[in-house]
Amino acid sequence: MADSDTLLDLRGLKCPLPALKTRKALTRVAAGTVIRVECTDPMAAIDIPHLIGDTGDHLETQSHDGDLLVFRIRKA
Repeated sequence: MADSDTLLDLRGLKCPLPALKTRKALTRVAAGTVIRVECTDPMAAIDIPHLIGDTGDHLETQSHDGDLLVFRIRKA
């Protein structure tokens, strides 16, 4: 995680909360801000990329480590 990334820890939350909380966080940050979203809900692997497609922001990376899903999103 880069020092300037904002961490959004959504571990343990179930669908649709990870996507809803990610959307809300994106409305609160300035353009160019990077949010690192960490969650454990397997549906987030589908929901968050769809959310980013809707918002026009940029999904820089998407990875998983066991049950942990990590998304790095740059606000447009």
